[in-house]
Amino acid sequence: MVVEDEQHLGIGIKYNLEAEGYRVTLVEDGPSALKLIDMGPHSIDLVVLDLMLPGMSGYTVCQKIRDAGLGLPVLMLSARTLPEDRTRGFDVGANQYMSKPFELDELLSRVKNLLQISRHAAPASTTGPRIGEGKPANTAKSVEAIEFGQVAVDFRTHQVRVAGKSVRMTPKELRLLRYFVENPERVISRSELLIHVWEVSGNVQTRAVDQFIARLRKVIEPAPAEPVHLLTLRDAGYRFVLHPEDKG
Repeated sequence: MVVEDEQHLGIGIKYNLEAEGYRVTLVEDGPSALKLIDMGPHSIDLVVLDLMLPGMSGYTVCQKIRDAGLGLPVLMLSARTLPEDRTRGFDVGANQYMSKPFELDELLSRVKNLLQISRHAAPASTTGPRIGEGKPANTAKSVEAIEFGQVAVDFRTHQVRVAGKSVRMTPKELRLLRYFVENPERVISRSELLIHVWEVSGNVQTRAVDQFIARLRKVIEPAPAEPVHLLTLRDAGYRFVLHPEDKG
């Protein structure tokens, strides 16, 4: 599905995707996109989402998709090029972000890449909430809540407390923390994080991982400059230590 209010651009994207063999639905606003997704969430494999839409921004559309527990890939398009715009896009759950104007070949390549990753991912639950009805259900293997150090996190409600005080974390920060929590003590490479948290190719060149690790440490570490929970292993990746005091 392509969500684009600039008709000439939307038609152009649709035409070129169809020329590659994809079936494409074109809508011009966020509410229409959400309605179609809600009617058949598993009939849509990918969303190409413009950021500046009438009435409802692409940020809001993407956030509602993620809040409904849907993992379908979202490729966000925007004329905005500031780093904070890209960061906000990733925060609300976008898998990739492209600035306008863009090269057609790059768009087609990213679409193909996201679809390949999506096909290898675990299928989404068919019994999750509808759009606007709440947060996604946790799978049997998921950690729903955890406490370590001075941190208490409930991934079901997105509630985070540090030293007894409420702390706000973005959906992407929580998703990153959850991945570490569910894979304690294991060395996790940047490529693995890109694939499983950002759902992009592990070969993508981006500083997003570094930025999010730094932000995560500011929340969970007693002294972010001297981390004890989220360790960096040079040329290898990261390791999450749940109880560093047990290491002696």
